[in-house]
Amino acid sequence: MRKQIMAGALVLVALSAAGCSSGEQQAVAPGKMAGGSVESKAQLGARNEAEPAAASTASDRAVSKRAAPAPAGSPNGMHFKYYGTNPAVDTAEDHLSTFAADVDTGSYSVMRNYVTRGSLPPADAVRVEEFINYFPLSYEPPSKDAFAIHTDGGPSPFRPGYDLLRVGIKGKEIAATNRKPAHLVFVIDISGSMNQENRLELVKKSLRVLVDQLEEKDKVGIVVYGSKGRKLLEPTSADNKAAIIESLDYLLPEGSTNAEEGLRLGYEMAAQAFSPEGINRVILCSDGVANVGQTTAEGILSAIERYAGEGITLSTFGFGMGNYNDVLMEQLADKGDGTYSYIDTFSEARRVFTEALTGTLQTIAHDVKIQVEFDPKAVETYRLLGYENRDVADEDFRNDRVDGGEIGAGHTVTALYEIKRKSSEAEKLGTVRVRYKDEKTSQAKEVAEPLAIGKTLEKEVQFLASAAEFAEILRGSEWAKESSLKKVADLAEKTASGEQQLEFVRLVKDALALRGN
Repeated sequence: MRKQIMAGALVLVALSAAGCSSGEQQAVAPGKMAGGSVESKAQLGARNEAEPAAASTASDRAVSKRAAPAPAGSPNGMHFKYYGTNPAVDTAEDHLSTFAADVDTGSYSVMRNYVTRGSLPPADAVRVEEFINYFPLSYEPPSKDAFAIHTDGGPSPFRPGYDLLRVGIKGKEIAATNRKPAHLVFVIDISGSMNQENRLELVKKSLRVLVDQLEEKDKVGIVVYGSKGRKLLEPTSADNKAAIIESLDYLLPEGSTNAEEGLRLGYEMAAQAFSPEGINRVILCSDGVANVGQTTAEGILSAIERYAGEGITLSTFGFGMGNYNDVLMEQLADKGDGTYSYIDTFSEARRVFTEALTGTLQTIAHDVKIQVEFDPKAVETYRLLGYENRDVADEDFRNDRVDGGEIGAGHTVTALYEIKRKSSEAEKLGTVRVRYKDEKTSQAKEVAEPLAIGKTLEKEVQFLASAAEFAEILRGSEWAKESSLKKVADLAEKTASGEQQLEFVRLVKDALALRGN
């Protein structure tokens, strides 16, 4: 592991074009801070007096996006990116479908926040695969390999004459007691924009939940950034949770947003505390707004990718509404070989940091790619629902230099295809393959299973179909023109089980009331 500090400044995408309030100062608990010095709140407040907000820069021209209308009173707006919609493909012309695995869920939580507030999300905020993968599924784990592959399907509930095919993979499970030691660096946005809607308070509550789940073998360091980035807490053993939580308790919003410096310092701290036998992860908590320092995409994304190659990964957790940069947070996690989640409620924080903590922290495989090979003799056309921004060229499936997705312990990944069979009796539809790099050896491995389909659609797949169709309608997909939210609500209500699925039914009904069809 290369421990030295990377040369050159990191730079950051800034898709937001407005400044943050600089009227509040940050206070921190007295105690042992970075470098071992002890400062009072008054001393630290004087030292960190906020600088004037820098002038906003133009949006990054390299990122194509559509900004959704911001709620009343917000100067910044919401930022999302349009990735298009997958077409139906003639199997005789192209029988391979290849994409990187994705376990992000941010798009679903963003939608929930919109609907809960009484409006529908903009079309560009909707990524179908993140709706599908939000819900835990009952796949059997593998007995020996890193992944088990599951396939099934049946008649589509929304497209007469078509079948819905499910391809699911399940990662191996690791008991919490067997998880590797986690060396975490929290990089926390404390800029003025984090004062809106009390979002910094939700960050603190969320991270307290995470810290409470850690064990003595784990360590936490903290970097914060407003107008300036600074190291707040050197890596501290989780057996001293009181010191970690006390540092969080004293954070207050201040200044502009120098995310560039915050991330640079976070990676420096993670590199200095690097453990070859542990989990080395930077955890960014932010609304994605930035207006100080470098503000273009090229440097930060390439630097994050290099750090990921050296074993320091990045997970991003988004907070806020009205001025929120979904594009930045999703891209950073993608390049950082981590996951992206959007925390809209304390319940979502609890879910991510308790029920799914081991999978959130410990990666079991890198560069995970999925390739489905359809038999042209059995399948006339196919269409992958979602994964537009995870597309991989068919010829790069076995090119191990091409980036794929990262999967944590116990994670599931599900893809749905709408297919048209040449005969309703055709059962041998093709093969699905999963290729990945082993987390321990970095050697590429591959597993495969035949595609399977039945006469009826399992209840669990019917529910996923309702989630996918909901996303298709919200994003204005041409494939959902003949569909309706009423049909989605009816199917979801018949097939939902468990807290999260029942909540989805409520969200669809609320969306139906808002939209009126």
